[in-house]
Amino acid sequence: MRNEVVSIVMPAYNAETYIKESINSVMAQDFQNWRLYIVDDASSDNTVDIINGFCDKRITLIYNEKNLGVARSRNRALNMCAGKYITFLDSDDIWCKDKLSKQLEILEQGWTVVCANYTTFRNENEIIRMRCSPEIITYSMMLKSNFIGNLTGIYNKEVLGVVYQEPYGHEDYIMWLKILSVTKKAYCIQQPLAKYRLSAASLSSNKLNAILWQWNIYRKHLRLSSVKSAYFFLFYLFYSIKKRV
Repeated sequence: MRNEVVSIVMPAYNAETYIKESINSVMAQDFQNWRLYIVDDASSDNTVDIINGFCDKRITLIYNEKNLGVARSRNRALNMCAGKYITFLDSDDIWCKDKLSKQLEILEQGWTVVCANYTTFRNENEIIRMRCSPEIITYSMMLKSNFIGNLTGIYNKEVLGVVYQEPYGHEDYIMWLKILSVTKKAYCIQQPLAKYRLSAASLSSNKLNAILWQWNIYRKHLRLSSVKSAYFFLFYLFYSIKKRV
């Protein structure tokens, strides 16, 4: 089963500062049967030149003629994914070298969705904190908070088909909710297998927008009642505060 191809989706927009490091973390995997689909979202810097500097047939570069945003960019790559498994890495984040191999061990045991713990950092020598999730993540748990870091999640496309992202706030969370509504649970490896880079944008993002996005997920996407939405929203606020402590 280790001959199965893993498709990796990476959107990129003006990512010249960190994308080389992100691609190198894919190249360094101890499992090498992967295909990396990078979607350049109409960058105005040297992102494309850096990508083209990697002379590896496993890397496919897709161009957006105009800026489409992260969800639509990921979807363009998803349309090309031919592997049995699909996973995601943003252009400023990093995988540990055994990320894919350890997840494949679990997938081969029959799990459809696997994720892992991860760390947040600003530079290589400044780990901010560990992001830990329960070993077994259920759909009802996901309604209360996003326990699947998108940079660690991987799913079996042969079982689920391609699951596209919607161009709304928390697009990755909505996707994993869709997936777990089918699989009912996911397995989380209890060790950090990726590094999420904290940028100025991620630190100063509008928290009010994030709150509104979450409420809209409950009411508009999931069509929950006001009472159920309020119930899960309180848990969302609790876990959001807990993550910052």
